[in-house]
Amino acid sequence: MSFGPPPSIYTQSALAADTARKRRRTKLLGATAVVVALLMLAGGGWFLASGDDAAPVDAKGPVAQSPDEVRETTEKVPGSPEGQLMIEHDEENLAKTNDASPRYAPGTWATDKVMVKGVADRLEGYNIALDADEKAWTLKLDGHLCATSRHITADGRTAVVIQPPQPKGSEKDGVCDQVVFVDLNTGKKLWQKQMPAANSAFVTNTNLTLTKGVVAVAWGQGSVAYDMKTGAKLWNSTLGDECQDKAFVGGRQLLSLLSCGSVPDVRFQVQKVDPRTGKPVWTYRVSSGIQTVYLPSSDPPVLAVAAGDSTVTDVITLDDRGKYRTTIPLDGYDAKCGERYFGLSLFGEYENCDGIVVGRTQAYILSEENIANGEPSDWIVAFDLGTGKTAGKFEGRELQKVYPLRMSGDDLLIYRPGAGAVAPAAVVRWNPRTDRETPLLLFTLPEDDDSELSDPEQSDILYQQGRAFFGKRELVHDDKYPTDPVLMAVAIGSAGLKH
Repeated sequence: MSFGPPPSIYTQSALAADTARKRRRTKLLGATAVVVALLMLAGGGWFLASGDDAAPVDAKGPVAQSPDEVRETTEKVPGSPEGQLMIEHDEENLAKTNDASPRYAPGTWATDKVMVKGVADRLEGYNIALDADEKAWTLKLDGHLCATSRHITADGRTAVVIQPPQPKGSEKDGVCDQVVFVDLNTGKKLWQKQMPAANSAFVTNTNLTLTKGVVAVAWGQGSVAYDMKTGAKLWNSTLGDECQDKAFVGGRQLLSLLSCGSVPDVRFQVQKVDPRTGKPVWTYRVSSGIQTVYLPSSDPPVLAVAAGDSTVTDVITLDDRGKYRTTIPLDGYDAKCGERYFGLSLFGEYENCDGIVVGRTQAYILSEENIANGEPSDWIVAFDLGTGKTAGKFEGRELQKVYPLRMSGDDLLIYRPGAGAVAPAAVVRWNPRTDRETPLLLFTLPEDDDSELSDPEQSDILYQQGRAFFGKRELVHDDKYPTDPVLMAVAIGSAGLKH
């Protein structure tokens, strides 16, 4: 099983690409300035009503991280929320693509220096600085991307799994058995290893994650873990046991999702695993009848389960010993688990529930869309992880949905798409303890690409160090202009930050 287009090369003239980019930049910056000015004039209390600009309340404060830990950042309020375009990158040579055969672009990451995008068989880094060349580096991989993780280390490294090219019809055709560890700031390949006994690892079942000092990969019939610094294999499992590692979730600790038995009598277990040895610390056995399990958080341990169908129906929380705490029914909520790539299991899916963000004491879950006139389009509800009771609600606006992005200390970062000339897109910080909203960034996205960039099912949406990043996951040519480049990546920075 193979996938993906042949490697593309840069053929469009730089002049043509720059002309299109400048047109979009002028339109974007002009629209943002007008909308921000209107908001400030039409009710000068808008910013005050949305919250003050004090630092978030976090009793523990920012914690210094070692280079090998998975990055966690706390955002500051910029001097100005007005956005300015920092990056706008187009992908070339898409004339042979279509909806059934797109060019896949899995993986979007950001450091303080670069935005990095995975596309086809390469990684590309784009300079964030306004006065720098757009392209910082390109790393050509030895095959197409098969699995990525949202995690990066505190010093800006991450891993990907790739599919080396093999002869058509050979035993290893389509196999994804190479792990590559990369420095995102420089584009340097730090190491590359072949996964052992991975002939059944494909783009549809390979899942990758990071935890402190360790890269872990599972593909349902085997798993392996590597030391970040050296690339040395720490441990691995192979086909043969009754229960197999289906996926890992990383971050502060490492959890394994195990699949036991065979269809239709599959049962699931979740284990906390010692990342250096692979030995289980505790095991939680999921009730029978569950069709699918996702793991949106490793610490606190949180499961999103689908009972009786493929759609997630409940969230289950565990304590730090793997003991059951509570169940949160999701009737009326949209966890957005497994909804990327039109529901296909591609590039690793079990950590990705775009409608759920988990904090230390609460889970923030997106509601289903509300189409009633004069009411918010949707909202985000905070649930206590210990009791399952509601602990706060953040409402969207009419015609403006909201999406949870990630935690920033004990506050939640939220993306709210724009509503044309009526209101800009925004990234806001919500303090669920005080119900106070603080705007961090206000901006507009290129009109023709706004809906796709603003949809978490179609694009990666990140916020790091005062900047918003958008990266499409699938690229298809424009039917009217099939030879034109297509917008793939956008970054917006604050006019109040030094870049």
